[in-house]
Amino acid sequence: MDLTYISVDVEASGPSPGAYSLLSLGACVVTDPDQWFYAELQPDRDGVDESSVAVSGLSPQRLRVTGRPPAEALAEFVGWVDEVAGGSRPVLVALNAPFDWMFVADALQRHVGRNPFGHSAIDMKALFMGVAGAPWDATSLRHMADRYDLEVALPHHARDDAVVQARVFRAILEELDTRRRHEHRVGDAPGDPSRGNTDSRPGKEHDDG
Repeated sequence: MDLTYISVDVEASGPSPGAYSLLSLGACVVTDPDQWFYAELQPDRDGVDESSVAVSGLSPQRLRVTGRPPAEALAEFVGWVDEVAGGSRPVLVALNAPFDWMFVADALQRHVGRNPFGHSAIDMKALFMGVAGAPWDATSLRHMADRYDLEVALPHHARDDAVVQARVFRAILEELDTRRRHEHRVGDAPGDPSRGNTDSRPGKEHDDG
């Protein structure tokens, strides 16, 4: 099945969607970051955690005036995802995806009634643990950037963060692809001891020499 990886980042007024609002939503196609989406939303919850809004600099009070109605912005986002996916399966990609996913899934269900990602999501931190053999506390963006010799930083603007994430995610995918190609070459090499006797010539299956 064809997949379209979509890097997603959100800024919110607090730590969970039950009491706090999705304030901004940014996304881009991982393989083509010039295809992006961004919207700032009117708060639909009253909760405000000052430490959370301080990170993004977004003011819930201002967004009540300048933000877009959530139902309108999110319906546009769903249409954008459908368009860029073009019939393939869209997969949400995020750095610490549980946070972004819960806000996106909650808002889409309440305001649109459909999540185009279904249950398809990848957490970059968990993926990096497997690729790098790293412990959880060594899965920050800085650790990822160091491994791939990238100069990146998160500006805490949802669209710009999504673009940064896409760049790092592409580097992870490139490492995985390189490994797969190497393993394929090694696996196809004559006499590979890890595969046993793979000579298919008649009479060779049990030939002990």
